[in-house]
Amino acid sequence: MGTILEGTRVIDLSVARAGPHAVRQLAEFGATVTRIEIPNDTSAVGQDHHGSDYINLHGNKRLITIDLKQPEGHEIFLHLLKGADILVENFRPPVKAELGIAFPDLAPLFPRLIYASISGFGQTGPLAERGAVDQIIQGSAGLMSITGTTDQGPTRAGIALADMAAGSLLTNGILLALLDRQESGLGQWVQISLLEATISFLDFQAARWVIDGDDPGPVGNDHPTLTPMGTFSASDGYLNVAAPSDRLWTRLCRALDSPELAADGAFSTVLLRHENKEELKKRLQDRFSMRTRAEWVGLLEEAGVPCGPVNSVSEVFADPQVVHLEMTSRIDHPTRGEISVLRNPLTFSRSERATKTAAPVPSQNTNEILEELGYSGEHISDLRERGVI
Repeated sequence: MGTILEGTRVIDLSVARAGPHAVRQLAEFGATVTRIEIPNDTSAVGQDHHGSDYINLHGNKRLITIDLKQPEGHEIFLHLLKGADILVENFRPPVKAELGIAFPDLAPLFPRLIYASISGFGQTGPLAERGAVDQIIQGSAGLMSITGTTDQGPTRAGIALADMAAGSLLTNGILLALLDRQESGLGQWVQISLLEATISFLDFQAARWVIDGDDPGPVGNDHPTLTPMGTFSASDGYLNVAAPSDRLWTRLCRALDSPELAADGAFSTVLLRHENKEELKKRLQDRFSMRTRAEWVGLLEEAGVPCGPVNSVSEVFADPQVVHLEMTSRIDHPTRGEISVLRNPLTFSRSERATKTAAPVPSQNTNEILEELGYSGEHISDLRERGVI
């Protein structure tokens, strides 16, 4: 067995989260990744090289610092691209053009290069030059308008969903471009914006509008169209319950030992349960408050009703199923010692994940990478003294 992307060479010229997330997925399956950072740059998100965020995003990568604004820095960049298959970047269009690293600049020089771009709003259009961060896009893409409850106002998702969506979709695009290159022999420009990615992840909520003209709003922890499907408070915590069909509703009433609910005509059909959901939720909540979360999960599972606890993050990693799935692995970090890191969730029957290595710190690999390109030690020292690297 071997890693799927072994021999594939990637240049990571991205900052923040979306681009590094896309590259991380390539690195975790064997791609050789060289990450480029600006010397002494402390402006980017997650740029504490010893912090959990940076360690999480940049494992399995090598790091070189290059000032692309200097001609010799640009020359080093071009040398790196000679042996690269993929370039990932998320600069705004005018910045790319100014630095001479836009797709039109590089495509004639490297026709097999897959040039992968993430932007906030797209590479063209009235907002193409506008920068964006995850929460801005969550608002612009409509996600915040359907998150939370009606009485609390728009609410962001608890993760950087726009970034993660764009990064994951870009990885898909890169892999498709690699497949195409096997036949065509040519690279191409793969593009995704945070706006497009987040709109696509609205999925059925977006379909409600574009197909039916139904503009959805927030419904808290309830399902927008099915009842009961949501969160209830047990005596010691919260659990999620999903019993919208007639079959599951009957099972739920039996598990709750509530024949009066099953016999109530106001809840006798899927439509009626949804029309009368506020009264139904109140009566179900009265029952759920009588036992602990674990007791209800046991009773509902025995009855065949989909359910589960609302875990804290610490409870997630103590869960026996999560432990069984081995969602973390141990690595040695140069400053933090032995630590746990997240693993990629994909599993293949024949192919392996790459061995996890610690995220690099500034200048850790600069000399090594430049020596591979043919730079002498004296030349490297000169470049460092002049702030090129």
